[in-house]
Amino acid sequence: MDHFNSIIGQSPALDSLIRSAKIAASTDVTILIKGETGTGKEILATAIQKSSTRANNKFITLNCAALPEGLIESELFGHKKGAFTGANANTQGIFKAADGGTLFLDEINSLPLSIQGKLLRFLDSGEYLPVGETTSYKVNVRIIAATNTDLNKQIDAGEFRQDLYFRLNVVPLELPPLAKRSEDVEHLIKHFLKLFSETHSIAAPQFSKSALKALKAYKWPGNIRELRNLCERLSILLSGRVIEPENLPSEFRSCENTNRPTGFTLPEMGLQLDTLEADLIYQALDRTKGNRSKSARLLGVSRDTLLYRMQKHGLTTH
Repeated sequence: MDHFNSIIGQSPALDSLIRSAKIAASTDVTILIKGETGTGKEILATAIQKSSTRANNKFITLNCAALPEGLIESELFGHKKGAFTGANANTQGIFKAADGGTLFLDEINSLPLSIQGKLLRFLDSGEYLPVGETTSYKVNVRIIAATNTDLNKQIDAGEFRQDLYFRLNVVPLELPPLAKRSEDVEHLIKHFLKLFSETHSIAAPQFSKSALKALKAYKWPGNIRELRNLCERLSILLSGRVIEPENLPSEFRSCENTNRPTGFTLPEMGLQLDTLEADLIYQALDRTKGNRSKSARLLGVSRDTLLYRMQKHGLTTH
């Protein structure tokens, strides 16, 4: 079974990432998953774990940003009874619980500096020291970490240890933002509409071509999570209907024009549009040796439109 099928898309960047992830999954190497919030880092980590030799062992996920700094050390490494106020019993900690399995440390960028050194020690030796203990414990745990920030910038700011970064970054896997894989938007939409149709027992809506065009032009600051939420909302509110641009939130309706790449930058001093148009027509005719049909295709217009504009600019072919 290919567990990477849970990662939807066919863009070249994603295909390359999945090939690397499959190779790394078959080993015990430490992996650092990079990517913006909402790009699917936990889904990728889960696919790696399920494809690994530890697939039948424990897989524990910890969001490093979700715990107060004072509790992270105890949560990770456990503590001895009486080690601090409220430590009423011995606690084994996540590393002990994950022995033989895989530990996914999400938002590793939020790990306090005081804990980073202890994690580095574990990665180097496989040993850790519970809070209040004097004897180290050794466990066999594979680490997959993830970050939604540029750790190099945090290193420069003194917020992240460079030696820990090097130890985590053995196999880096970077998930591209959805804005850089717009060809996958339609695949993801089909997946989510089918999912929510089955989940909520409703008829799936359809997106018109113009609505799809607007979605592909959108920048997706929330990435796949934002697209998923939009699909669920529209599946429920517009069940069985054809979704047009006017059914989309305002930020989607305006993005088609404001974010559309033009491939041409207007010079600071401006230009003469008629002169530019005549010059482009002349270049197309010259390249095709005067073939008007081929020239029209090069310029993206109909043959009749080309003939009209040639007449307008007084251009002829021989």
